[in-house]
Amino acid sequence: MLSRVIAVSASGLKSTAPLGAGLVQASRSLHTSSPSLAPVPALPEGGKVRHGIVPEEFFQLLYPKTGATGPYMLGTGLSVWLLSKELYVINHETVAALTVGTVFILAVKKFGPSFASAMDKMEEEKTAWIEDVKDQAMACYADAIEEEKKEQWRVEGRSMLFDAKRNNVSMLLETNYRERLNHANHEVKRRLDYQLALQHLKVRMEKEHMVNWVEKNVVGSITAQQEQESIAKCISDLNVLAKNIQAKATA
Repeated sequence: MLSRVIAVSASGLKSTAPLGAGLVQASRSLHTSSPSLAPVPALPEGGKVRHGIVPEEFFQLLYPKTGATGPYMLGTGLSVWLLSKELYVINHETVAALTVGTVFILAVKKFGPSFASAMDKMEEEKTAWIEDVKDQAMACYADAIEEEKKEQWRVEGRSMLFDAKRNNVSMLLETNYRERLNHANHEVKRRLDYQLALQHLKVRMEKEHMVNWVEKNVVGSITAQQEQESIAKCISDLNVLAKNIQAKATA
């Protein structure tokens, strides 16, 4: 039985080989572009199924034409046709397949809910961990954005700082200019005072020299007789002055 299925599958694969190669080539050509950095959307939830493996859409597709029993009759008729045409032969492999299928179904029925809940719990934990990582990354990015805004604010305030520094430099230059101007004024005044004092000293020395020269010449021109007459004149003036004082005192 399996040999016939393998032969049919091999013939089908040979007939579809160019198409498969084309699909592989197309998929390779589609994957040559750069990967997108956009977030991947969540996978959609699976649809409803009947008997564990048959999609609900299959029954809904056949319901308008065949009714509720159409899919079951289709499956039964297809199975009978495969058996009647000996496309599928019942042998020990069929029994093994039924046994394995029964064991698989029983295992799914018994352990499926607990396994599904465990997988859901693992998925929730993984999702929570991913959300935590995402929140931490977003918090780090938010902090980085705030720091960047602060740096931009500092850069904007740098112009005012530069203006203040320029004003300080201008004030220092003006202060230095005023100090140098005051120093120059002081030096000029000191030199002018020196010249004025020098002129006053020259005038005083000339006056003293003239007075000494006149006094010397006058003293040199007075004779002994003139000196005695002058002394006698002074004595007589003093006597007259004394008599007048005594007369005023007695009166």
